[in-house]
Amino acid sequence: MRRCFELAANGLGRVRPNPMVGCVVVKEGEIVAEGYHQEYGHNHAERNALLRASQLSTLNFQLPTLYVNLEPCSHYGKTPPCADLIVEKGIKRVVCCNDDPNPLVAGNGFRKLEAAGIEVVRHVLEAEGRELNRRFFTFMEQQRPYVILKWAESADGYLAPPKAERYWLSTQTQNRLNHRWRTEEAAILVGSETYLNDSPTLTPRHYLGPAPQPVVLDRRGRLADVPAHWLHLHCQTITEVLHELHERKLQSVIVEGGRKVLDAFIASGLYDEVRILRSPQTLGSGLKAPEVPPIAPNRLTIIEN
Repeated sequence: MRRCFELAANGLGRVRPNPMVGCVVVKEGEIVAEGYHQEYGHNHAERNALLRASQLSTLNFQLPTLYVNLEPCSHYGKTPPCADLIVEKGIKRVVCCNDDPNPLVAGNGFRKLEAAGIEVVRHVLEAEGRELNRRFFTFMEQQRPYVILKWAESADGYLAPPKAERYWLSTQTQNRLNHRWRTEEAAILVGSETYLNDSPTLTPRHYLGPAPQPVVLDRRGRLADVPAHWLHLHCQTITEVLHELHERKLQSVIVEGGRKVLDAFIASGLYDEVRILRSPQTLGSGLKAPEVPPIAPNRLTIIEN
């Protein structure tokens, strides 16, 4: 199952809003084929693994066990149902990590397998699977995107110097990491103040990968020249913001500021993770960074230097 997790993680940022899924086919204790969901709209993990297995002429499909970290789908979407393919190929045993909370699946995949006489083992390493697909489970179960609060601060705890000017705090290493993070999430959000002062592009230009959807929150209606490819939100509450992003099937969002927007998310309690890039520079005065809000230790990341 942990090999399924390793495979699945290769789809981070590329399969959204689908979950990340890996699959291995095992015979006599050995992995004989494997696959993962590589890109949204393309084959699911089970289909890729079984296509690979079908190329092995020595493989007897009456024997293998299939391991997968999410319940096989049971409906037609971008691709045919994986549960049907598993039955068709004569797999006798399926070991699975997580049930799929998607109402289109929600147990139907397992029922198809069991109706065909396939042994189904569920909930193997369930907590680890939920951690891997925390974006997907938050999106499905809480009807909102997974929210990451992120800011850069000086060594003495400031976001910016006293004068309104563009100021870079992040080191080159931190900046590259920040751009990698952007490729992993569906959307990236700033407030109107940041938009006006910094003219941000919010692209992952220092790291190869998919670009997130740029979003600007303009509660006072101050902006008139927002590019057409940006989402220009006039929502008044964080709940409204997250509802709008959910409606647009944006599974996760990085909130990059400014301070008022970060404070609004912190006050709402509607966030899941906090990431801080702490610069070696000191400012002495200026705009204070937010206090680190209540968050589980495994949801707080502080990168220094």
